[in-house]
Amino acid sequence: MTVKDLNPKRVFAIFDEITKVPRPSKKEEKIRQYLLDFAKANGINAKTDAIGNVVMTKPATPGHENAPTVILQGHMDMVCESNDKSFDFENTPITTIIDGEWIHADGTTLGADNGIGVAAALAILTDPDLVHGPLEALFTMDEETGMTGAFNLGEGMISGSILINLDSEDDAELFVGCAGGVDTVCTFNYKRSFAPKDFTYFKIDISKGQGGHSGGDIHLGRINANKLLARFLFDLTKKYEVSVAEIDGGNLRNAIPRASHAIVGVHTSNKEAVRTALNHFIADVENEYSDLEPTLEIKMESVEMPEFCIDSETSLNLIRALYSAPHGVVSMSRELENLVETSTNLASVKMKEDNKIVVTTSQRSSVDSRKWDIANQVEALFLLAGATVEHGEGYPGWQPNMKSPIMEMARDAYKELYGVTPAIKAIHAGLECGLFLQKFPHLDMVSFGPTLRNVHSPSEKMHIPAVERFYEQLKLILRKVAEKKA
Repeated sequence: MTVKDLNPKRVFAIFDEITKVPRPSKKEEKIRQYLLDFAKANGINAKTDAIGNVVMTKPATPGHENAPTVILQGHMDMVCESNDKSFDFENTPITTIIDGEWIHADGTTLGADNGIGVAAALAILTDPDLVHGPLEALFTMDEETGMTGAFNLGEGMISGSILINLDSEDDAELFVGCAGGVDTVCTFNYKRSFAPKDFTYFKIDISKGQGGHSGGDIHLGRINANKLLARFLFDLTKKYEVSVAEIDGGNLRNAIPRASHAIVGVHTSNKEAVRTALNHFIADVENEYSDLEPTLEIKMESVEMPEFCIDSETSLNLIRALYSAPHGVVSMSRELENLVETSTNLASVKMKEDNKIVVTTSQRSSVDSRKWDIANQVEALFLLAGATVEHGEGYPGWQPNMKSPIMEMARDAYKELYGVTPAIKAIHAGLECGLFLQKFPHLDMVSFGPTLRNVHSPSEKMHIPAVERFYEQLKLILRKVAEKKA
């Protein structure tokens, strides 16, 4: 059996097509064209705005023209993470694997975040048997790396009064709130110095961490590879003169770094001591994290002497800053049980060709002032280390409305279908709903989706039975909206 043969067949057939369309963030041209071609092939009206968002519309089922217009919303892009660093996400389709009740990809992110939401919306637009009012389907671009599409949604693109966000990841749960966020980017300017000739050079490589979503998984205590690397390097600098030639870790602001490496040198007389120190370090990490990080690998190998290294002052400041930079949960919500209120992710460390080292961090909070508080703490730390610091625009949170009519319909639909009352929650991850509410304060919104696990990592997987429950719930909600008596 292949993915397109799974039930509900309409949804999975479209999802299967989507996995074959490359769609990295900020490079959504191919998936946008797929959507426009899909609309044309199915006789659906479609339009785009200047930034690249796509909206499709479908008239109401006869007799339900006066029902409120419902917006089905998902995003086009996907997080691109792979166990194989050479995997070309811009040109290579995702290979899907069915494993019992789960679907995952072959060593890469699956892209069910948010490919399954897009597929469900397209299935709704082409399902001839549904009862519904007027529909709009909004597909935004660049959600994962800046919510650029939602920020720049064109005038007049949507007109509905109800928005159903299809970008959540837990069956039997409805989301009515989310955290806001802001990125903080710290830049070190370094000078190149000739690599000391009486040094031995090693590549220290940390890989195969669990990683995960920096919102949804931040509370699980998984290793941040950047922090782990800095921990070992800081310990080395306390004992030896260390020369750093290269450092790189993490990729995306919203993914917990799974891998990080550095090329460093120590005086030849200390090379065996460094090997011994790494063995002790590996033993400590295994003792601390064996239950959380069963696949983590830490290796060190000798490399040829590089021509240049980072100047000693900058490399020491960088290591100290990375080691002391906050990462993880900062505080828990006092209003909603087990909800992370505020967190920060030390997302990536990248050397640039113009003698710059760029450290990207991401802060989230359901309390706007706390979001900026932790972002400012990160700024203060890196300023002390000699970096320049810039904050992004940020995005707003979504304040829960516990009296939302569409939330009540979604709750009732799930209970009617499956005999279980779904949990009503807020999520620490960012959703575009906060931006939509800022632009359209009249919107009544809810977010839900099928069960996904380990999103933003190559371990991402989707629960097949949950997809059918998700789609049946969505269909019943649309019927309820269409048939609701004033």
